[in-house]
Amino acid sequence: MIGLLIAVIFFNVAAYFFSDRLTTNQKLHIWTFTIAFQQTHDLIVEFKYSAYWYFGKGVNWSGLIGHTVLLPPVNLLFLQFFPFGRGFTKQFLYLAGWTGALLMYEALTRLPAPWGYFHYGWWKWEYSAIEDPILLLLLVAFYKIILRLEKERGALKGEG
Repeated sequence: MIGLLIAVIFFNVAAYFFSDRLTTNQKLHIWTFTIAFQQTHDLIVEFKYSAYWYFGKGVNWSGLIGHTVLLPPVNLLFLQFFPFGRGFTKQFLYLAGWTGALLMYEALTRLPAPWGYFHYGWWKWEYSAIEDPILLLLLVAFYKIILRLEKERGALKGEG
């Protein structure tokens, strides 16, 4: 539990101070999307198939912290520094760097209690290495949808 609480505080403070590129509206959308997407993903992978779990198998209050306030600020930080418009190579390297960092963080979360809180069932880190870039690219796609909707909304307001 100590490791989770340290991570939650660290990532939330970092997102608070270093996500100024994002508007409050975008932050709210990303936060909500992250929780909804993770809950949906984990409902299947964690709860139905027992691939992995937080703290203990099944639904538990301490696991709710990981499901609601851990990943959203990480996603805000990822988007804050994403090299939009900087070319494929820079974006690929950024994505690869984040994937590596996420895999290292996942390894830390598997330390024994009280530092670790994440446990594998049949899941392997190789699955995360494949899944993480896909999830990050889905996040970028969702962010671009938000930008497009904001632009359309601005255009509509300007016509009024």
